Amino acid sequence: MAKRKLDAKAFSQQKRKRRQWLTFVRMCRYGVNNFSRNAWLTIAATAVMTITLLIIFVTLSARQVLVDTVDQIKDKVDMSIYVKTDTTDDQAKKVSEELKKLGSVKEVTYISPQQARKDFAAANVKDDQTLDALNEATNKLPGTFRVSISDINNPSELDNFVKNNQTYKALADPNRAASFSGERRTAIQNIGRWVGFAEKVGLAASAVFIVISSLIVFNTIRMAIFNRKEEIQMMKLIGADRSFIRGPFVVEAVVYGFIAAILATGLGMAALYGSKEKLESYEVAVGPTIDAATLYLGFVLIGMIFAGALIGVISSLLATRKYLKI
Repeated sequence: MAKRKLDAKAFSQQKRKRRQWLTFVRMCRYGVNNFSRNAWLTIAATAVMTITLLIIFVTLSARQVLVDTVDQIKDKVDMSIYVKTDTTDDQAKKVSEELKKLGSVKEVTYISPQQARKDFAAANVKDDQTLDALNEATNKLPGTFRVSISDINNPSELDNFVKNNQTYKALADPNRAASFSGERRTAIQNIGRWVGFAEKVGLAASAVFIVISSLIVFNTIRMAIFNRKEEIQMMKLIGADRSFIRGPFVVEAVVYGFIAAILATGLGMAALYGSKEKLESYEVAVGPTIDAATLYLGFVLIGMIFAGALIGVISSLLATRKYLKI
């Protein structure tokens, strides 16, 4: 007897699950059919959502490109400290070893006065007037330590070294102050500020278009409800569940997001590849972003689909709650 009850209960649960699955499949089918009922509304909703997702894609990509560009420039920038012309190689080696002990220092390069003179002459080999002035000059160039640090906006450890290290102070060139500022560092700080500004503008633009896209999807669903008012009323009379009535509209909005995500991802990747050569000619580090986006294209597409579906679901739920009256 107990076994029969268990079998009956299991059969009932299986039947209920099957009915739930069939209901879900029907909602999806109705939702996809609804997508093609009003072509102009469908195109408008999908187009605006595509623009929204494309702006999100471009904002995130641009931010990463700017960050990579700043990091690339920072790696090329070094600070300079100067020692007297008569500094020997052994003395310079001691200063170099002391500098390398600093935690913020990544690399130290010493340029002797003789090497500095050769480099200057090589850089101005076509300028006869400058070369003549160099040959007639009586003052010699100082020895230069070019120091690369991990954060050029925070040279405090190197500054403390210059002020307090006795080995360096005994050899420091009194006529040249250490270079902890300059045009390149100022330019990088400006780029850093532009990165923050561009990120804020991009996020604001994304938020605006998310609202616009949500409103268009909202109105599309609302008009679909009005167009199928009698059909919905009939479904209510025969006892259809609320979720069954609401489901196709949610599915319809998800389809908007799905198609828009594919289009936006394709357009975004095309824009990155199309602008690569031009941006790299201006030394903009777009390559790492393109490589990462290509390598993880599947995850990027999934993320875009999720974002589009989320916008669509929220919009459709708000529309059905306010206008479906169920």
